[in-house]
Amino acid sequence: MSGTTGGPVLEVVGVGVRFGGIRALDGAGVTLRAGEVCGLIGPNGAGKTTFFDVVSGIRRPDTGRVLLDGEDITRRSPVWRARHGMRRTFQRQQLFGQLTVADNLLVAQEWRGGGGGLAADLLAAPTRRTYERRRRERASSMLRACGLEALAGEYAGALPVGRARMVELARAGVEGARVVLLDEPASGMTDDEICHLKSVIRHLSDQQGCAVLLVEHNVAFVMDLCSRIVVLDLGTVLAEGTPAAVRADPAVRDAYLGSAG
Repeated sequence: MSGTTGGPVLEVVGVGVRFGGIRALDGAGVTLRAGEVCGLIGPNGAGKTTFFDVVSGIRRPDTGRVLLDGEDITRRSPVWRARHGMRRTFQRQQLFGQLTVADNLLVAQEWRGGGGGLAADLLAAPTRRTYERRRRERASSMLRACGLEALAGEYAGALPVGRARMVELARAGVEGARVVLLDEPASGMTDDEICHLKSVIRHLSDQQGCAVLLVEHNVAFVMDLCSRIVVLDLGTVLAEGTPAAVRADPAVRDAYLGSAG
């Protein structure tokens, strides 16, 4: 189980979201430290996806704040957040299917530019060659960490679900990730793939210092991987604590764990 090693990197404070008369989130929040893996669980309709949408910038909250490294980013766009180290995967796979696995990781780094612009590209300037070498080294390193080296030249659109989800995780963590939001990362994976997924997430947290927040319905997976768990129910935080404390909480068992088996 991953431990906590750093200071606060993500703070979500008192977030509220309404859809007409429906209160999807009501004062929900979480604080993550660098190197921490935290699980966000709860029954269907608890507000988990809406919470992720707020944190990643897809939806602006009616109340509350989101802070990254102490800076209020509540009004910042998803693109700004991604470029400042916040990455997310989705329930539905979002790969570039027409590109190879390696190219999916390379294109994730293109936003920084090529080092010297078009002229550098045309002239193969040293700055461009250095940038390209480093970009490919980062991609290769992440492919190795995720056990995807043998698939580097395969088209992403042809991969089975488990492998595709691993490519998404590799792409999210390939460069400069501070916070990684994983939405049901174990969905569609075999037992062996789930075991490997745990080791990759631990690599992100322990070796790269990423703060990882994940939504997952596989309770055993969450309990084994996460150092802390937050339970949402009807848009509010029902409980928060270690896996053992959350598992023993009567309110959590009544609202979620009892029905989840």
